[in-house]
Parts: sequence; structure tokens; C-alpha cells
Amino acid sequence: MAEKLALASTIIPNRSRMLLTPTVQLAISDEDILACHPVMHELRPHIDEEGFVSRVRAQAQVNDFQLAYLQDQDLIVAVAGFRIGYNLAWGHYLYVDDLVTRATHRSQGFGAILLEWLHDFAQKAGCDQLHLDSGLQRKGAHQFYERHGMPNTSLHFASAIKPNSA
Repeated sequence: MAEKLALASTIIPNRSRMLLTPTVQLAISDEDILACHPVMHELRPHIDEEGFVSRVRAQAQVNDFQLAYLQDQDLIVAVAGFRIGYNLAWGHYLYVDDLVTRATHRSQGFGAILLEWLHDFAQKAGCDQLHLDSGLQRKGAHQFYERHGMPNTSLHFASAIKPNSA
């Protein structure tokens, strides 16, 4: 299993809307993970609150999945689920499974802060690349990624083995 990095909260310059400096933290406890559910639910509505912690814990067991969140004052406003891996195509990489900002807080810089934190985490972990997939319908997200130096480099193909197994 890859060693998990314990990174301190990210300090960023104050922005006009942000009264306090938002921080990025890893969700370690069940309480932290559960607190991320309302934001993650906006991206993954099929995952109910009751099963969220167990799903995150199962992914952590299988592939070292981690959950990072950005908190502005006392509110979690953005969440990212990610893992570090190694394969023939990309070498040592960080893969972002989930990246979502609370709908009421989009276009305020929170997603950019979290994405920058993920890049820093990947670099500190010795990764060569950062990758993510995004649904074809998420045009706004695609523009966001491209603005932040992530061009569209491939298509992702999928085939369901078990229906409704997500």
C-alpha cells in the first residue's frame, strides 16, 4: 500500500469574498467523511448518506482512496476523492475520482484551490502526472479543467458488467 502523506492545511492569500483563509484537509475520521457527503452528493446523487462512509472506507482498503475537502469558515465547500497509482501508460500518477464544489459556491475560486492542492499533493508524493475523467455532459467542468492547464487528452469507454452496480 502506498504511504499516505499527511499534509497540513493549505494557506492561500485572502480573496475578496473569503472572510477567512479556506483550508484543505484530508477526511480521516468517519465524522469528517460523513461531513463531506452533502457536497459529494451533488456529483454522486446515487450514493446515500447511510452508505457513504462505508463506500469511502472500502475504496480506501482496495486502492488507497483518500478524500480531501476545502472548508471556508465552518462550511465544507469542495471535495475531492483521489488515489495514487502506477501503470504502464502514466507511470506514477494521482487520479482524481471525484472533484466537486458546492453549487452555491462555484466560480468563487474554491475548485481552483482544491485542484492546486491536488497538484501539490501529487508532486510531494512523487507522481509524474495527475489525471481525471469527466462526464461528457459536464461542459462547465471541462472549461474549468482546461483553464487550469488540463487539456482533454482522451475519451473514456465503459461497459456495464452488472446493471446499476455503481
